[in-house]
Amino acid sequence: MRVTVGHRPITGFAEAYRLQQSRYPMTPAGWQPVHTVYVPADRFSADTVATWGGQALELVEAHLPGPDELAGVFGVSADLAPGVHRRLLAKLEAEPVEDLRIDFEDGYGVRPDDEDGHAEQAAAAVVAMHEEGRLPRRWGLRVKSFADADPERSVRTLDGFLTEVVGRIGALPPGFALTFPKILMENYLGQFTAFLEDLEKGLGLGPLRFEIQVEAPQTLPFLRADLAGGRLAAAHFGVFDYTAAIGLPPHEQRLDHPACDHARHVMQTAFAGTGIELSDGSLAAAPASSATADVHALWRRHAQLVRHSLAHGFYQGWDMHPSHLVSRFATVYAFHLATYDSYAARVAAWEQQRQVEGVMDEPATVKTLVTALSRARSALGEFTGNPA
Repeated sequence: MRVTVGHRPITGFAEAYRLQQSRYPMTPAGWQPVHTVYVPADRFSADTVATWGGQALELVEAHLPGPDELAGVFGVSADLAPGVHRRLLAKLEAEPVEDLRIDFEDGYGVRPDDEDGHAEQAAAAVVAMHEEGRLPRRWGLRVKSFADADPERSVRTLDGFLTEVVGRIGALPPGFALTFPKILMENYLGQFTAFLEDLEKGLGLGPLRFEIQVEAPQTLPFLRADLAGGRLAAAHFGVFDYTAAIGLPPHEQRLDHPACDHARHVMQTAFAGTGIELSDGSLAAAPASSATADVHALWRRHAQLVRHSLAHGFYQGWDMHPSHLVSRFATVYAFHLATYDSYAARVAAWEQQRQVEGVMDEPATVKTLVTALSRARSALGEFTGNPA
């Protein structure tokens, strides 16, 4: 029996709850690219994506001709290897690059005399790809960092690039992504946002969201959900700048170093439930030679790092060489296919209020299972029934 007693009204709840819903929408995982390919601006052309895909297919033909070889190189079980190999070939032929970033920062270097011309050339290439239907689902550019004491070059590049693209097409093609690197000072975000507002007015564009790179320990303390006034779309971890900044020796600059795990977990904590995407960094290595042993060694190491990222909840990473496409897609496919059926069975058991092999899943785990299945379908492509 409940006894009603006098109490003060709960004031301010509606506003607090509205803020919670706005800041932590807890939206289900939608499509997120499994990788971002970075190409220096001076080496980018309308044929770059096709060239990368062709080179990756040549590597598969030469060094990974069938499921048995794939199972040996990537440690994939014999029952999954045929499906992974088939999907890998189809992916490299149809969509070798899901997310493309034209790089005007570290990969481009210090070359102010060439920058305006390369921005114009990159814009022309993007226009050509758009007109031919070959522009990746997500694409964009990385501008120069404000931390390098040259913000004018950063904004001039973006202004010139977007003005050229919008001027030729009449609008900004869908999927545009903008990367803002080396956020050592929170003030840089406000300054960059103010420039974007002016650029949007001048070109008649809607709000331009952008992704930041977490490349220094100084960035970790000010990561939060409302960073950049709601314009933040993603946060990408920069392994080499970060590990250099904290003083690790060169041979320890690796994605699976415990210090990198700490930084990524801070990123996860800061952006949990916000819908802001997270991406891991890259492997700065290519096959030492064209010999099969060297190609396989590169693939094994890259696959090891991709698995490490996936296990830590980072489902996207950077690819810097055509060989990385092979190990990226093979590892991602194997990761999702290995658990898909068991996850689906556990969700079905929960819905039917029964156990599967003695497992009693909590509601939070079931939500995670549903999200994992959605992410798997996104990474593998839509399908019905068994995805293998």
